[in-house]
Amino acid sequence: MFRVSNNLVGVLNLLAFLLSIPILVTGVWLSKQANTECEWWLERTLIVLGVFLLVVSLAGLVGACCRVSCLLWLYLFVMFLLILLVLCFTVFAFVVTNKGAGQVLSNRGYKEYRLGDYSNWFQNRVNNAHTWKRIRSCLRSSKLCSQFQTQFANDTLQQFYAENLSSLQSGCCKPSDSCNFEYQGPSVWNKVESANYSNPDCNAWDNDPNVLCFNCQTCKAGFLQSLKTDWKKVTTVNVIFLVFLIIVYSVGCCAFRNNLRDNWKH
Repeated sequence: MFRVSNNLVGVLNLLAFLLSIPILVTGVWLSKQANTECEWWLERTLIVLGVFLLVVSLAGLVGACCRVSCLLWLYLFVMFLLILLVLCFTVFAFVVTNKGAGQVLSNRGYKEYRLGDYSNWFQNRVNNAHTWKRIRSCLRSSKLCSQFQTQFANDTLQQFYAENLSSLQSGCCKPSDSCNFEYQGPSVWNKVESANYSNPDCNAWDNDPNVLCFNCQTCKAGFLQSLKTDWKKVTTVNVIFLVFLIIVYSVGCCAFRNNLRDNWKH
C-alpha cells in the first residue's frame, strides 16, 4: 500500500522531470546559436542543470512509485550532497559579498568603484588575465557601452554628471573623475596633453569603442559591484531553496522507510 510520502515524492519528482525537459531543450538550442563566450557559458550551465534534474527526478520517481529502494537511496544520497552544496555556497556567498561599496562623489548622480574595497577572493578572480579576458569579451558583446553612448548622447556635461549610472557604466564606459578629461560625449573624453596621471586608469582610457575603460581597475570594480548585487539576490533565493530541499529530503526519507518496511513484509 502506498503511503502519502511516496505519493508526494512521486509528484514532486514528476514536476522536476517535466521541468528538466524545457531546460535541456533550451540549453541544446543555445549551443547551436551561441556566438560569444557568455552564451557558451549559459548553454553549458543549462545542459548540466537539465541532465542533473532529469536523472535525479527519474531516480526519485521510480524509487518512490515502484518501491525500488536502491534508486530511492541513490536519490536521497544525491539530495543530501545537493543540500550540503547549496548550504556551503550560500555561506560562502554571504562572506565574499560582505565587503565593497561605491564611493559617493560630490555633485555627481553616480558612484565610482575601487577594486581594493572588495574581498580578496573577488579581486583574485578579476586580476587573473585569462578570466578578465573572458569577462571583457562578454561586456563588449553585450553592447553595454554603445547603449550607454546612445542613451546619454544629448547630455551636456552637467546633465551627464547628474545621471544615475550603473556600476558597469560608471566603471567601464567612462574615465575616472579624477582624470579630469575634457568631455565630448558620454564615451568620448579627450586627455589633457602632456599631463602626468597618478591614476593608471587614466592612461588605460581610450576613446576607441572596443577599448574605453575595459582595461581599467574601475571596470573590474564595477563588474564586482554588479556581481555582488546579483549574488546577494541569489543567496536570498538559495535560503528559500534550501528550506524546500530539506522538506523534500525529509519526505523522501519517509518514503524510503516505507519501502524498507514493505520489502521486509514481502
